[in-house]
Amino acid sequence: MKTKTLFLFCAIVTLSILTPNETFAQTTIEPTTINEEIAQFSPKKLRKVDQMIERDIAAGFPGAVLVVVKDGRIIKKTAYGYSKKYEEAELLRRPAKMKTRTMFDLASNTKMYATNFALQRLVSQRKLDVYEKVSAYLPDFKDQPGDLLKGKDKIRVIDVLQHQSGLPSSFYFYTPEKAGKYYSQERDKTIKYLTKVPLDYQTGTKHVYSDIGYMLLGCIVEKVTGKPLDVYAEQEIYKPLGLKHTLYNPLEKGFKQKQFAATERMGNTRDGVIHFPNIRTDTLQGEVHDEKAFYSMDGVSGHAGLFSNADDMAILLQVMLNKGSYRNISLFDPKTADLFTSPSATDQTFALGWRRNGSKSMEWMFGPYASENAYGHTGWTGTVTVIDPAYHLGIALLTNKKHSPVADPEENPNVFEGDEFPTGSYGSVITAIYEAME
Repeated sequence: MKTKTLFLFCAIVTLSILTPNETFAQTTIEPTTINEEIAQFSPKKLRKVDQMIERDIAAGFPGAVLVVVKDGRIIKKTAYGYSKKYEEAELLRRPAKMKTRTMFDLASNTKMYATNFALQRLVSQRKLDVYEKVSAYLPDFKDQPGDLLKGKDKIRVIDVLQHQSGLPSSFYFYTPEKAGKYYSQERDKTIKYLTKVPLDYQTGTKHVYSDIGYMLLGCIVEKVTGKPLDVYAEQEIYKPLGLKHTLYNPLEKGFKQKQFAATERMGNTRDGVIHFPNIRTDTLQGEVHDEKAFYSMDGVSGHAGLFSNADDMAILLQVMLNKGSYRNISLFDPKTADLFTSPSATDQTFALGWRRNGSKSMEWMFGPYASENAYGHTGWTGTVTVIDPAYHLGIALLTNKKHSPVADPEENPNVFEGDEFPTGSYGSVITAIYEAME
C-alpha cells in the first residue's frame, strides 16, 4: 500500500493511551502516516464502510461524520453527505455539505458525556454515593397523596442509573393536554414537578429506559455542585480536556447555525402533525431537538441538550478507554469507571447509564463482533457511540437522520425516512468497522 493511499484512509491522531500506573503523555492532534500493520485496519475494508454510507447518501440519507479511535489514535475521521438539505419542507438547490468539524445534537448521548461524566467525577471525589437514596440529594422527591404506587423513599441513585427506578420513560411537561397540573415551559417549575412525577412500576421489577430518571440525575449534579449542569460540565470536564465544541445552548455562546447538522425539517411538528404552545416550526439547527430539554428545561437537561463534534467525541471516547484520564487530566478514577460500566445483576445490557453488549438483543447497536465488555449509547437524533476496551476501540457515528421527511406522519410521526437506512440503524456500520480490523 502506497503511503499516500494509506494516509488517505488511515490518517492518525495520537490520543495517548493511559493507565493509572503509566506516565501521563502529551497529546498530538495532527495526522501522521503509519503502516498497515501498526494501524491494525485494512484500508480496503475501511473503504467498504465509506461505500456503505455513501450508498445511503445517494439514496437520500442526509449526512454523517464517522470517527474511529484505535490504540490511542484516530484512524478514521470522515464526513459524508450534507449537514443541511432542507429549509422546512423545501429541498435546497444547494445543500450544505457535511464537514468533519460539523457539530451535532447528541440527544441521549448527553446522558453519558454530560451527566454520567459529571456523576463519575463526583463519585470519584466522594461527593456522591450511588447507593444513597435520591431523596438524600433531592428532599422533594417523595410520594404524593394521590400516587397509586408508593416507594420513592426507597429509590437509590443506582436504581435510576440502571433504569429500574420505577419512573416512567418520559413525560410531556411541555404539552398542557398531556401534562395536566405538571404543565411547564419554565426550567425552575419543571425541576419542581420532576420530583412529583408518579412511579409507573415497582422499583427493581424491570428495566425501563427513562429520560425522566436522567433529568433527575442532572438535578442531583446541580444540587451537589451548586452549579447549573452546563456550567459544571463545561468548567470541570470539557475545559480541562481542551474541548471547545462540546457544550449546551451553543447558539447562545457564539456559534452560528451553519456550524451544525440540521435535525427536524419543520421544528417539532413532525411535518405538521403535532401542535402545542410555542412549538417551533422552522428547521432546527444548533438548537436541541428534544422537546423536554428545549421547552421545559431551557436547553440544559441531564437527558439531552449537549452538542459536540467528531474531534471532541474522540477525546471523550478515549477518556473512557483510559478509565477516566487523558493527558495530564484525571476526571475520575478507574474504580469509578469500572463501577459505572459494570452490568446490572438483573439485565446484562444495562450498566450505570451505559448500555452494554450483554446479549444478542443489542446486536442492532454493537453488531456481532463487539466484545461482551463493549458499552456505549445512542441518541434519538442519530448518534451512536461504542467503546470496546477489549480492542482499545472507540467509535462515534454522528448522523442527522431526522433531517428527512417523516415516513408516515399519520401512522407514526416519530419514524423518519432517515431511520430506515442501514446507516440510520447503526449496526451495519459498526459491524463493517470491526470487520476492517486485522
